[in-house]
Amino acid sequence: MQTLQELGQALAERRKALGLKQGQVAEQSGLSQALLSRLERGQLTEFGSRKLLAILAVLGLELTFTEVAAAGTLDELRRERGGA
Repeated sequence: MQTLQELGQALAERRKALGLKQGQVAEQSGLSQALLSRLERGQLTEFGSRKLLAILAVLGLELTFTEVAAAGTLDELRRERGGA
């Protein structure tokens, strides 16, 4: 997941899978339903970490970090794959 829009979509899918309404999740996480709705629809440009952690807790999720491989230049990738 690389964008806030993808994050919102994933949270909405989890919420629905748990059979929860936006209002329930918003109330339990201390947020307004309007804010949660905008997050789920990808209409926010930023979102605070405390708010995110509160939503994750309600949805039974936790934040983890995954190291991604460093991307090389196109020429480096071609050499690595045996092309020139």
